[in-house]
Amino acid sequence: MKTTEVYILGGFLGSGKTTLLRNILKQESEAGRKVAVLLNELGSVSVDSGLIGDGVPLKELFGGCICCTIQDKLEVQLHELLTENELDAVYIETTGAAHPVEVLDGIMSPLFAKRLEYKGIITVVDLLRWRDREELSPQLRQLLAEQIHHADFILLNKADLVSEMETAQLTYTIQALNTDAVCLLTEYAAVSLISLQQMQRKRHNGHQKLDVHDHLQLTAVVYTFEGAVAQTDFEEWLRALPETVYRMKGYISFTHSQYPHLFQYSYGMPMYMNEMMKMPLNIVMIGEKLDKEMLIGQLKALEAKAAR
Repeated sequence: MKTTEVYILGGFLGSGKTTLLRNILKQESEAGRKVAVLLNELGSVSVDSGLIGDGVPLKELFGGCICCTIQDKLEVQLHELLTENELDAVYIETTGAAHPVEVLDGIMSPLFAKRLEYKGIITVVDLLRWRDREELSPQLRQLLAEQIHHADFILLNKADLVSEMETAQLTYTIQALNTDAVCLLTEYAAVSLISLQQMQRKRHNGHQKLDVHDHLQLTAVVYTFEGAVAQTDFEEWLRALPETVYRMKGYISFTHSQYPHLFQYSYGMPMYMNEMMKMPLNIVMIGEKLDKEMLIGQLKALEAKAAR
């Protein structure tokens, strides 16, 4: 099955996300790749869609942030993009108020997660705003720090508007929040597509080295059940999970029930809902630097135990 790459573009309003997106789309077109865009707008009127250009499939989400009111709409829009087009990649430009964990949770639907290849989060930081961050409310400062912490690739944008000494100081404070991400100083969010496609987080001898096999900050692990599991064993497994597993959702079949359950898990709290029809038994796990082989091995063991 052909998979579609998914990139999340994050950062505050005015940081340069849309400029970055236009730069990326130009390079994707030159490379002959078929890509689509999903824009999340806080208001009810599109601001950025006219900047995308013709020939690029586009879906828009209005009236809220991916992280709260419109996750169901997001699932529908993304599914339409995937079914109506043969895509190499989808770029999702989020609102400035979006938290990275919430965004990843919103796009990784258990109904089509296996068709997606999550590539990482690209966060654009406006160096001027970061320099003056103490003028922001505590909540916005915390959100900005979270966007940096969970990024896989950080563009330190508008570097031409900050002195060299300030740039060095600001870069140091940003890297202190995320020692694993690649940080790149940019003007007008100019970055090569190849660099983004090979996102990694390791530095060797003080130099950045691109290695596609390094782990992402946030990870999405998809598992497909072949059969039912015992609910008591499953819940015991849940209680033993590390705190770095932030979210889970999907459909799971229990040995005591004819139909699967819709399962959702958020920061240690599980929730189940009965389904009255057969559903694909996929479960999506979202967290920080998850051990994919370990998690899948544990779920396979639960299935094997139930089958005995």
